[in-house]
Amino acid sequence: MLKKVANIVRGLAADGVEEANSGHPGMPIGCADIGALLFGELMNFDASAPKWPDRDRFALSAGHGSMFLYSFLHLAGYDLSIDDLKNFRQLDSPTPGHPEYRETDGVETTTGPLGQGFANAVGMALSERMMAARFNTEEIDIVDHYTYTILGDGCMMEGISSEAASLAGHLGLGKLIAIYDDNEISIAGKTDLAFTESVADRFRAFNWHVIKVDGHDIDSLRKAIEAAKEDANRPSLIVANTHIAYGAPKKQDTSDAHGAPLGEDEIKGLKEKFGLPVDKKFYVSAEVREFFKTRKAKLQEKRLAWEEKFEKWSAANPELKVKWDNGNGLILPENFRDDIMNLEISAPEATRKASGKALTKVADLVDYLVGGSADLAPSTKTYLDKYGEIQKDDYSGRNIRFGVREFSMAAIANGMVLHGGLRPFVATFLVFSDYMRSAIRLSALMKQPVIYVFTHDSIYIGEDGPTHQPVEQVESLRLIPGLKVLRPADEEETKAAWVQAMERTDGPTALILTRQGLPHLEKEAGQAAIFQGGYTVESEADPELLFLASGSEVALAVETAALMREKGHSCQVVSLPDIEQYIEEGHATELPDAKLRIALEAGKGRGWYRLINHDDLLISVETFGKSAPGEQVAADFGFTPAKVAEKILKKLS
Repeated sequence: MLKKVANIVRGLAADGVEEANSGHPGMPIGCADIGALLFGELMNFDASAPKWPDRDRFALSAGHGSMFLYSFLHLAGYDLSIDDLKNFRQLDSPTPGHPEYRETDGVETTTGPLGQGFANAVGMALSERMMAARFNTEEIDIVDHYTYTILGDGCMMEGISSEAASLAGHLGLGKLIAIYDDNEISIAGKTDLAFTESVADRFRAFNWHVIKVDGHDIDSLRKAIEAAKEDANRPSLIVANTHIAYGAPKKQDTSDAHGAPLGEDEIKGLKEKFGLPVDKKFYVSAEVREFFKTRKAKLQEKRLAWEEKFEKWSAANPELKVKWDNGNGLILPENFRDDIMNLEISAPEATRKASGKALTKVADLVDYLVGGSADLAPSTKTYLDKYGEIQKDDYSGRNIRFGVREFSMAAIANGMVLHGGLRPFVATFLVFSDYMRSAIRLSALMKQPVIYVFTHDSIYIGEDGPTHQPVEQVESLRLIPGLKVLRPADEEETKAAWVQAMERTDGPTALILTRQGLPHLEKEAGQAAIFQGGYTVESEADPELLFLASGSEVALAVETAALMREKGHSCQVVSLPDIEQYIEEGHATELPDAKLRIALEAGKGRGWYRLINHDDLLISVETFGKSAPGEQVAADFGFTPAKVAEKILKKLS
């Protein structure tokens, strides 16, 4: 029966790509046997309850083969009709070119950029172990599921797969099962044009359990997965040797089958080989329909049995049940905002240090907050001293040692939050956000509330020089749709930034923090105004000069304004920790009609032209930085009150 299921999926995948005249038929056709075993026999899920917490997770890291996933979701009974398969890659269809989280029931994560789905799966498997450590009791296990992922040659070539596999092996994530579609074909031709390493040996070196099988032999695949489950101390990689476009008369084992429709003649030959009716498109036999109808009912029984067990667990463990609900609903305690904002932090203080103190308080109040840094916890101030750390065989802690693996750190965090039950933060120096950008982008695309802590935010970091001094990073992060970028100017704004990050559940937040100490700002507009994206720090009636800045440059604006007042010029200073929010909510229209607006940014500043005109004054850093003590670098770039005042006077004259 599983062979029949696989052959039906081959027909659906070929027809879907052909109908769209666009797509990747080779992988779905080649991996159909693998999918038949997973969706038809081994995986636990309930299509009638797609968010069942103890379901097995599946991430299609080879996201270009999306017709593979759509075909199996349709057969398994998810809310995906045969007409949806016919509308593959069409406008507003639930079957887009790559799987998109939130767009299609049963799709656990957005995949497309190769390798990220695999790293997401590592995050899901890590969350499963951490949740099990928190909520399973001696009497009842309510968290006990596997994470499966299918990845291809492209995923294996991307560096993120090595980063994520290394950490997964180190942590001993034994409930992670990765299946490598080893078909030796890429877009450009045979993989040996550029890829001749032993993937199996690489993963063995990462402390993975590695098994090689014929990817079209269902019995061998079954035995391999059974063996993987028996090894509880290591994640498993099943190297499945497959034929791309298996069964296509001329295009099997060719790059032509990778990313283009097969064509009518090839589809005809494929259907004839597997006994499918040639004259019927999107054909599903009654026998296969009945098979999945029966399986759906059995899976529903499993889910209902789990819910009955969950009710018993809840009654026996009311305190754990409250924690479960809080974590899965991202519920904050009452008076959370007041508790954080009333935290005493002395100034002057670097905002990275103020952030560390705020984070400690947040962690005490919110026990589902977990996270770590890319080997920079002492510098980013993100280690939770009161709580243990995650290591192999002990997943009860809250500190995660990601190692120097920035890209996979972000993608793993995406997988963790997608799993549910935990809220991850990750941290590194701002300049290394470039390594993470693709994963940050997917956080925003999927609207996942990962918190990114970026410290050492400007040329003020000094001696490390231009390689470590972020110049374009803040502005480029502000360009990502749906990413909330907060650059606080003092300890009070930093506390508010953590409040906003924690209160936000529909997207990621980036906190941009200083290495150097910043003074406390007396806020004319009051504390509540901080949460509006921008607010008046100090002002005079009908100001001649309007200073606009974020982060460390706000204090510079205040000092410069004092100098300009001595010279007879009235001033207003506005702090803008979240420029996007300030503009989107219409507050920019409230700014006074000053004679001159001055925007200060110790980095690229072109985005400020949304708030100033080209005949106003922008003081920014439009080149790379320099290596010297931070104050000297800043002075060299003109970031002192005297030098800013000099430019203002020159502009006014």
